[in-house]
Amino acid sequence: MSAIDELLKILDLEKLEENLFRGRSPQTGWQRVFGGQVVGQALVAATRTVDGRPPHSLHGYFMLPGDPSVPIIYEVDRIRDGRSFVTRRVNAIQHGAAIFSLAASYHLDEPGFEHQMDMPEVPGPNELPSEKVLKEQLMPTMPEAIRAYFERERPIELRHVDPMRYVDGKPRKPFQSVWIRTTGPLPEDPAIHQCVLAYASDMTLLDAALVAHGASVFSNEIQAASLDHAMWFHRPFRADQWLLYTQDSPFTGGARGLARGRIYTEAGQLVATVAQEGLIRRRRG
Repeated sequence: MSAIDELLKILDLEKLEENLFRGRSPQTGWQRVFGGQVVGQALVAATRTVDGRPPHSLHGYFMLPGDPSVPIIYEVDRIRDGRSFVTRRVNAIQHGAAIFSLAASYHLDEPGFEHQMDMPEVPGPNELPSEKVLKEQLMPTMPEAIRAYFERERPIELRHVDPMRYVDGKPRKPFQSVWIRTTGPLPEDPAIHQCVLAYASDMTLLDAALVAHGASVFSNEIQAASLDHAMWFHRPFRADQWLLYTQDSPFTGGARGLARGRIYTEAGQLVATVAQEGLIRRRRG
């Protein structure tokens, strides 16, 4: 099974009851569940209780590390069904305790005022080395943790505009950009593309809070974990086509880092905005 087939299977939750769903985790040897997986699965659970409206925003809090060896139960609370907006709350449960809580809002498409921040000028995805080329050129020089990450087959392809930041350890201004897309085609259902992008939005974002310090979440000296995650969907898009994930970090302090991201199509349309605060604690000893 390819990585993208595995991702679609992971996002295809099992319905247990009217508002109760069960999800599983890939058995890849990770000690905890990837945060984007829980965000994506929780959004799937909420979306399956809503008809005729796409999600426009989600806000979630990570409370406990997920255990990949057991299923995750998603309990949906149908808070409100209005004429324009629908609101859902989802609790992800393992071992009798909530590990993640999500609030999601859905909105009918309506006309209105429009403006957006421009996409930054960066090299396009076809101007950057592919992951295969990057592995051949840089993996021998990469620290073990980073090399292990890039060696695995993943459902999301990443093309960093500045991949050397993971190698040279030099402090930079707190900005980074990465092109993302799935490694295979997705079904036509727009909800799948939204849930897949929610999954992918947790990738690389917290690392933006460490760019200014010449560090990375891959470093053995850093203990990193997502604390919360917020996302706003602006326009329709396809997650199996290249999207630019441009990120910045306005503040890091108190062992926490704040990172923000904007996601654009290749044509420059802003399709989503993301924000996340995470733990970035320097390990003692």
